[in-house]
Amino acid sequence: MAMAGQVSPTDVDDGSPTGVPKIDCDSTSSNSDDQTAAPKVRVKSASQRTGEKRYNCDRCDYSTVWKSHLNRHLATHTGDKPYMCGECGYRTAHKSELSRHMRTHTGEKPYMCDQCDYSAADKSNLHKHLTKHTGDKPYMCGECGYRTTQKPTLLRHMRTHTGENPYKCDECDYSAAVKSSLDNHVASKHTGDKPYMCGECGYRTTHRANLSLHMRTHTGEKPYKCDQCDYSAAQKPPLDRHVAAKHTGEKPYMCGECGYRTTHRANLSLHMRTHTGEKPYKCDQCEYSAAQKPTLDRHVAAKHTGEKPYMCGECDYSAVQKSHLDQHMVAKHTGEKPYLCEVCGYRSAQKSHLSQHMKTHTGEKPYKCDQCDYSAAQKINLDNHIAAKHTGEKPYKCDQCDYSAAQKINLDNHIAAKHTGEKPYMCGECGYRTTHRANLSLHMRTHTGEKPYKCDQCDYSAAQKPPLDRHVAAKHTGEKPYMCGECGYRAAQKCDLSIHMRTHTGEKPHKCDQCDYSAAQKTQLDQHMVAKHTGEKPYLCEVCGYRSAQKQQLSRHMRNHKME
Repeated sequence: MAMAGQVSPTDVDDGSPTGVPKIDCDSTSSNSDDQTAAPKVRVKSASQRTGEKRYNCDRCDYSTVWKSHLNRHLATHTGDKPYMCGECGYRTAHKSELSRHMRTHTGEKPYMCDQCDYSAADKSNLHKHLTKHTGDKPYMCGECGYRTTQKPTLLRHMRTHTGENPYKCDECDYSAAVKSSLDNHVASKHTGDKPYMCGECGYRTTHRANLSLHMRTHTGEKPYKCDQCDYSAAQKPPLDRHVAAKHTGEKPYMCGECGYRTTHRANLSLHMRTHTGEKPYKCDQCEYSAAQKPTLDRHVAAKHTGEKPYMCGECDYSAVQKSHLDQHMVAKHTGEKPYLCEVCGYRSAQKSHLSQHMKTHTGEKPYKCDQCDYSAAQKINLDNHIAAKHTGEKPYKCDQCDYSAAQKINLDNHIAAKHTGEKPYMCGECGYRTTHRANLSLHMRTHTGEKPYKCDQCDYSAAQKPPLDRHVAAKHTGEKPYMCGECGYRAAQKCDLSIHMRTHTGEKPHKCDQCDYSAAQKTQLDQHMVAKHTGEKPYLCEVCGYRSAQKQQLSRHMRNHKME
C-alpha cells in the first residue's frame, strides 16, 4: 500500500502513461472549511511529453503536437479570416492576432523592460530586446560561426547553407525559406491585399512591420542608438552597418572573385550577382528583372503604378524613394552640404557623392569589365560600358518614337530635346538652359572659372574629368593605345578613335530635327542648331558685350582684348 503523498502504479488511469496520477474529482471539488483546496494538476498527454506530432494536416505535410496549432494552420488553406479590425478593415484568422493588431491603433505597449525605458507591443519583441542587456547569443552556426539569441533565427539562417525553401505557394511554383517572404509573395502577386495604410500620405503595405518602419519617415523617430557615438537609425540593419564600418572595422565576408569584403553576408550575396548576372526579381507587367527587390520596387513605381509615396512638405515634389526626397530637400530647400573633400574643398550633400568624388583623386576603379581591360570608379559606369560596347543592349525605349538607349539619362535627354522641349535648369548669368542639373553645374564653371580636376604632374587643371584624362595621356604618358586601321591615326581614348572613324565611313549619326543636316559629332550639331535655328548665343564677353554661340569663338574674341 502506498504511503500518503506518494503515487503508486495502481493509481495510474488505464491507458495513461505510467507515472501520471489519476485525479479524483470528488475529493478536490468539495472541501471542508478546515481543508486547503487541492492544487490543480495540468496533465500532459503522451504526445506532448514525447514530442510526437500526432496532429497532421490532410492537405499538406504539416504536423504538430498541439491541436490548436493545427486549427490555426488550417486557416492558411481555407482562407477564413473571421476577425476584423473596425479601424482599418484588417482581417485575420485568429483573435490573438487581431488583439496585437489593435495595438497599432492604440499605441499600447504593455511589455516593459526592467533595465531601460524600452516597451513593446509583443512579448516576443521584449525577449529580443533583453538580449541587448545580456549579450547572450547561445545559438551558433557550425558552418560559418554565425551566432544568435534565438533558436528559430538559427534555423532560418541554416537555410542559407542548405538552400531549403519549405514554404510553398499553392498558386504558383514560388517557395521561400521564411514564411514572411511567402506571405509577402502571396499578397503582392496573388491577393493584392495591403491592409495597412499610412494616415499621413496614403502609403499601403501588406505587413504591419513595414507600416511601422514607414511611419518613421514622418515622425523622424530613430530608436536604434550607437553606444559609441551619437549616430542613430530608424532600423537596426543601418545601425549594424554603421558599427561595423565606423567602430569595429570588421568585414568577415569576402568575395572569392574580386576580393570585395563586407560586414554582412546578405551584402556578399547581393554582390555575387554582379559576377553571376543573376536577377531573380521579375516584373509581372513587363520583361524587366532586377538583382535586388528595392530596384524592382522602384521600377514598378516608376513605370507601372506611378506611385510616389514620399512627399515634400515645402513644395509639391514627390518621390518613389525616401532617398530621392532627402536629396531633393538638400538640393532645393536646405542647401546643406556637410561632406567636405579635404584635398580640393569639394562639398557634397550626400556621403555617397563624396565617396565617388574621392575616386577622382585616388584613381581607384574597382569595377572591372570581364570582356576587355575597361575599369570604372562606379558600377553604373561599368553597366553602361557593357551595354554600349559588348551586349549592344538598349533597354530604355522612347514611347513616342523608335529611339532606344543603353542609359536612362540618354533617354531622358532625348525626350526633353525631341518631344517635350523642357529645360527646367537655367543659368542666371547668361540664360543658358538645360534638361539636367548636372549639365548646369558643369556650365557654371565657364562663368566661375572653377577647375576642380588637377593634374598631379603639372599645374594643369580642368573643369571636367575627361579633359584631364586626355591631358595626362597627351602630355605625360604619351600612351595612345587606340589605332585606326585605315590611316594609322592613334588616340588616347577609344571614343576619340570612334569619332575619327567617321571620317572614313562618312557616318553622321547626329540628325537635326528641323532640317536635313547631320553631323559626325554632337558638338557640331549643337553649333548648327544655334547658328541656324535657335540663334542662342550663351557666351558673353564682359569687356565689350560681344556674344557668341560657341565658347571657342568667345576665346578667340578675348585674344583681341589681350592684344589691345
